[in-house]
Amino acid sequence: MSFASLGLHPDLLQQVTALGYNTPTPIQQAAIPAVLAHTDLMAGAQTGTGKTAAFALPLLHRILLQKNTACIQVLVLTPTRELAQQVHASFVKYSNNLPIRSVVAYGGASINVQLDALKQGCDVLVATPGRLLELLMKNLIDLSRLQTLVLDEADRMLDMGFIIDIQRILKTLPAERQTLFFSATFNDEIFALSKTLLRDPKLIEVDSRNTTATQVEQRVYAVDQDRKSALLSFLIGSKNWQQVLVFTRTKQGADELAKEMAKDGIATQAIHGDKSQGARDRVLADFKAGKVRALVATDVAARGIDIDQLQYVVNHELPYNAEDYIHRIGRTGRAGSAGLAVSLVAEKERYLLTDIEKLVGEPFIVQWLPGFEPDLNKTSNTQTKREPSKKERRAKALGIPGKAGKKPHNRRR
Repeated sequence: MSFASLGLHPDLLQQVTALGYNTPTPIQQAAIPAVLAHTDLMAGAQTGTGKTAAFALPLLHRILLQKNTACIQVLVLTPTRELAQQVHASFVKYSNNLPIRSVVAYGGASINVQLDALKQGCDVLVATPGRLLELLMKNLIDLSRLQTLVLDEADRMLDMGFIIDIQRILKTLPAERQTLFFSATFNDEIFALSKTLLRDPKLIEVDSRNTTATQVEQRVYAVDQDRKSALLSFLIGSKNWQQVLVFTRTKQGADELAKEMAKDGIATQAIHGDKSQGARDRVLADFKAGKVRALVATDVAARGIDIDQLQYVVNHELPYNAEDYIHRIGRTGRAGSAGLAVSLVAEKERYLLTDIEKLVGEPFIVQWLPGFEPDLNKTSNTQTKREPSKKERRAKALGIPGKAGKKPHNRRR
């Protein structure tokens, strides 16, 4: 099958050909005709399989056919600034030299600059929920003539607590519209939300639900918690790994790990929500350029990191949400390339590994690396605590206050 057989506008076909796109991926083959038919859609596919093009190309096609409509026709909501930038860049790339204007809006950057861009005309708006609500509450934007709403990384929207913001945004949109859900993972919450937002949606899953990419080799090393950093530096140095994306669960943990690795002589930087947008952009640019060898990131900040040929992803800590594991290792092995995902697992994290095994439907072979074997005689100085329930772990990951009255984490715009 070719892109031409999908019925796309000749100008778009010329553009994708210039970009070197020859054959549409499975998600593109399935989704593009459905989007062109104005059908509501739930589409799931592994990260790096071309999901953005699967909705961007057919939506650009429709805009080209009705260019006389001077309004925002497409709204794409993303959970993070990095992903908003990535999606916006894709729309710009696909519509290069065409009479289509795309604008990106997110918090942490000047709203005046974004307003100036909107005033020059906007067909496609890519935004994070927080900044979009700010524009709406100040009556700085009109979405009354919107034709299509896209929720990209819909599962992460819910994990980050954006459901209330999304519901407020929906009240400003026309009832008669097309709604598209795109995500690498689907869970019960996503299906519950889809029943309230989508009308007779078509479900597209090009892979078995919540599976990992087959071209990504997955290794699990058992190691004591206090030796994880040393093992990570050893792996990167001894195997001469370049461009390694490392995941931690917390912002503080990312900063501390980056400092430890830098002491080991590995050029390392951290990226997370507490850093300014300019600082994150600079760090990411240095990582892509090879000036930074290892990038330590939190799950939120890593959404939207799209680096061609990224070979190595390391889970310094396993995520509390098993679905995040799929998103993490999906940063490598993109577009059919080979990748390696390594997880460093301490004994107290074994229950998280079990959750991931249940999700992906297969067990992992846990290895010991000579010189870094876990100390089986090591005992804890604290009393053994019960393992938290799945509900408690999810609440902790989402920053929901528990019985102790902890304050929820601030949501990123």
